[in-house]
Amino acid sequence: METSGANSLLRYRKLENFFRASTSEDIGAPSKVAAGEEVGRQADVFTDDDGWVSIMISWLKIITCLMTMMVTTIIWALIMVVLIPWPYERVRQGNIYGHVTGRLMMWILGNPVKIEGSEFANERAIYISNHASPIDVCLIMWLTPTGTVGIAKKEIIYYPFFGQLYVLANHLHIDRSNPTAAIRSMSEVARAVVENKLSLVIFPEGTRSKTGRLLAFKKGFVHLALQTRLPIVPMVLTGTQRAWAKGSMHVRATPLAVKYLPPIKTDEWVADKIDDYVKLVHDIYVQHLPESQRPLLAPDPCNKS
Repeated sequence: METSGANSLLRYRKLENFFRASTSEDIGAPSKVAAGEEVGRQADVFTDDDGWVSIMISWLKIITCLMTMMVTTIIWALIMVVLIPWPYERVRQGNIYGHVTGRLMMWILGNPVKIEGSEFANERAIYISNHASPIDVCLIMWLTPTGTVGIAKKEIIYYPFFGQLYVLANHLHIDRSNPTAAIRSMSEVARAVVENKLSLVIFPEGTRSKTGRLLAFKKGFVHLALQTRLPIVPMVLTGTQRAWAKGSMHVRATPLAVKYLPPIKTDEWVADKIDDYVKLVHDIYVQHLPESQRPLLAPDPCNKS
């Protein structure tokens, strides 16, 4: 069931054209300023508007997003029930749900989005992303290619509507509170990915950053790379923490950027250098994030937990 991100983008070209007013795409074009740095600077100088009108508009946008997700979730839940005998067709439908729902939600929020490097989204890979905002989930749903499964904490099943559809879509979850069970789950994930020719998407920090600055990476994505030998494609998200901060209900119209970086080959990686690989990928993110999203200090990039 191998399907490329390029085919997915073509399949939804009409939908993309409808929403293109708020989205620009720069694929491999030369630029004096990297997209993330440019958007990061715009976000840093963005003027707060905390007046009651702005707050009311934020609430209206959030409520509209939730209602939209509720409608699309119900529609795709019915599709998933019909497809229960075909688990990996449900993965594909889950991706289609994400493309439609994620794009609709981004259109409702109204943030201009600059996409760069999407030519790197057309192969089987482990897609990873920094995580500082609820908006990150919308972007990942929209932009990961068809044939991609997510990995989330087991508590996701308790999220109304979305959590139940996540399970119906045959996406994967692990028990992070039980290291033995988590290791076993990782092995099962790797086996399913290899046998069914799937891609993976994961947030290597393991949680949302409260400040928007990059956190230490957990090692799970490297373990999965070692077991699947898939390349790692970093997705660098810029400006999302400024647009919708963790724990806030105020959405700002800050410009956003999504930059796919070239795949990192893992064919020759070895198990006794896991910490080195985690640091390698973490350093790549530090290089491509604007100053406001880089770690303040230089902590161990490997999250030991």
